[in-house]
Amino acid sequence: MKIRSAIATLVLGAVLVSPAFAENSQQTKMADCNKQAGDKKGDERKAFMQTCLSAKPAAAAPMSQQDKMKMCNKQAADKKGDERKAFMKTCLSSAPAN
Repeated sequence: MKIRSAIATLVLGAVLVSPAFAENSQQTKMADCNKQAGDKKGDERKAFMQTCLSAKPAAAAPMSQQDKMKMCNKQAADKKGDERKAFMKTCLSSAPAN
């Protein structure tokens, strides 16, 4: 069992060092999963890492009303009066919710 762990560590090390693995988000994901794996060992750790690394990232939080207001204000910078009022009403009711 110790030999398997050593081989797995070497393979993991080789993957981390390879240029194909240089994608920053994947490295971050690997680091996060390693932290979460904690003291798990053997097959339990392998199964956890496989599940953790293949998991989709959590959906981003929806845009707050304050963020919508900031975004719409920037877009309405050149508008005045009724035109601005109408634009803001439309923008705030249809601003994307991330």
